[in-house]
Amino acid sequence: MSLQQVDPKIAELIAQEKHRQESTLELIASENHVSQAVMEAAGSVLTNKYAEGYPGARYYGGCQFYDQIENIAIDRAKQLFNCRFANVQPHSGANANLAAFMAMMQPGDPFLGIQLSSGGHLTHGMKLNASAIFYKPDFYALDPKTETIDFNSVRVKAKEIRPKVIICGYSAYPRTIDFAKFREIADEVGALVMADIAHIAGLVAAGAHPSPFPHAHVVTTTTHKTLRGPRGGLILTNDEELNKAINRSVFPGLQGGPLMHIIAAKAVAFGEALQPSFKGYAQQIVKNAKALAEALTKKGYRLQSGGTDNHLMLVDLRARNADFTGAEGEKALEAAGMITNKNAIYNDPRPPKVTSGLRLGTPAITTRGLKENDMTTVADFIDRALLAKDDAAQLAKIKSEVAKFCEKFPMPH
Repeated sequence: MSLQQVDPKIAELIAQEKHRQESTLELIASENHVSQAVMEAAGSVLTNKYAEGYPGARYYGGCQFYDQIENIAIDRAKQLFNCRFANVQPHSGANANLAAFMAMMQPGDPFLGIQLSSGGHLTHGMKLNASAIFYKPDFYALDPKTETIDFNSVRVKAKEIRPKVIICGYSAYPRTIDFAKFREIADEVGALVMADIAHIAGLVAAGAHPSPFPHAHVVTTTTHKTLRGPRGGLILTNDEELNKAINRSVFPGLQGGPLMHIIAAKAVAFGEALQPSFKGYAQQIVKNAKALAEALTKKGYRLQSGGTDNHLMLVDLRARNADFTGAEGEKALEAAGMITNKNAIYNDPRPPKVTSGLRLGTPAITTRGLKENDMTTVADFIDRALLAKDDAAQLAKIKSEVAKFCEKFPMPH
């Protein structure tokens, strides 16, 4: 029986969500639209089976096809990122990060990352997260003048606390990451480098951002975002002993049975990313981000660090209107058919639930086929909606215009 027959309420909500995605502009930097093929794999019969363990060493029978699928995912991930080892089983980026920590550190060991408020991720030492509960975080800083990584701060902190691990890779950082510089500092203090490339993985795979290899000892990432795969995690390394420790940390250390339907979808997405067309897609993401950043700057918005080198930008709304907040902006833009998220600006005086900025990204709209010249239109929609944040009728009018604009850019098939 079909979903519509079994559970019409859920079927209706899924249909409504499909329409929402089709009729709005997805500007959240960590979201994307996967292909029909990826969705087909994720919704397949592979969800029916337990496959605890690894290919050739399962704890259940009947895994011959699962072994082949996982090996394909592993081989494609290694080819995509030009590395020796890959673990495709982490359920999420957060799980991948915790498994990597377990492989590289003992509970209570110090590590060095960056604060959530400066562009880090909650798994990089946020006080309520397992990363801070079981390990001992400390933080390097951004340069207050350039709003980019302050490598003097990294070096000073590293020499002070002698961390086991230094993390680079961020949730809200619009500039190119100098992985070689992090490795240089790590070598000075005997630390391992962990690169969390969750946001930029697709750009790295396509050569639109420098690779963390050979500088990083361990690389973690999600498989959605710029990589345009299903929701999930991935861990990469070139070190055989670290790979063994990572595998033990993922299973049985952290997870039980892998989500084999998602691993199949990862394999499909990796295959798509290995196609020549993906390189053009990643380059277009960056071109679009630069064009959107420029268009917003012309309208009077200030961008943290002055612009972007990758897929995202941090927009300081105060430059346009001192009273604008990120929370209000997010709400107004959603009412006008544009999906974004509020985000703290460096040294933001407002609390995290309010903020003074927005984080905008171009992966999803690039998937739909928007190009640089369309970014002027998007910036205009954004600006009009923010200026009309208290005018429900005007926001509804803009939403109608956005929906009509979206009709020119159908979802991928």
